[in-house]
Amino acid sequence: MSFLGAPGWPAVLHDPQSGVTLRPYRRSDAPAWSQVRRANEEWLAPWEPTPPGGTWAELNSPASFRLVHKELRRAARLGHAMPFAVCLHTPDNVERLVGQVTLGNIVRRAFCSAYAGYWVDARVAGRGVIPTALALAVDHAFDQGGLHRIEVNIRPENAASRRVVEKLGFREEAYHQRYLHIAGAWRDHIGYALTTEDLAGEGGLLARWHQQRGIRRSA
Repeated sequence: MSFLGAPGWPAVLHDPQSGVTLRPYRRSDAPAWSQVRRANEEWLAPWEPTPPGGTWAELNSPASFRLVHKELRRAARLGHAMPFAVCLHTPDNVERLVGQVTLGNIVRRAFCSAYAGYWVDARVAGRGVIPTALALAVDHAFDQGGLHRIEVNIRPENAASRRVVEKLGFREEAYHQRYLHIAGAWRDHIGYALTTEDLAGEGGLLARWHQQRGIRRSA
């Protein structure tokens, strides 16, 4: 099923090997989203665009989620974004919301490109959740989404986020001065990118990621 003008959306993506699932947000996610976001203020706030007023608790309340959810659904229906909730499934199939991956600013026609953004609960950071989630999203965008290029822009100081794209083989392509307003100032960003040609013959980004993890574990 796809909305008019939104190839590949909605979609549910799952990696059985890790238990990571990507799916559209639901209205019922409000309490879980709020709890995770509020618990991760110190972890997330330094890297996110400066919000338009209000405390972190207010901007990440269940009530605020309803506005976020409405805007994400609207962007997805228009084909401008693919916003995924990132969930982990326990062995007894209990779902836990632990982050978000969004393919945004989607442009079609001769460009066929999108920007990827992501965040993750610090309590599961370092376990391969976000690299797996981003790989799932990129594979879907290149296949069912019909895109050709995915870009990610990251502050130079954000070593954890840079490791995500570097592990997946994104190319470092640019240095954007004063790119986004974050934590009260205009911050520089490093631009990374990946195109369909970069994955030719590899079976997709998730397959590449699993192969890399397997090599590291056996070394």
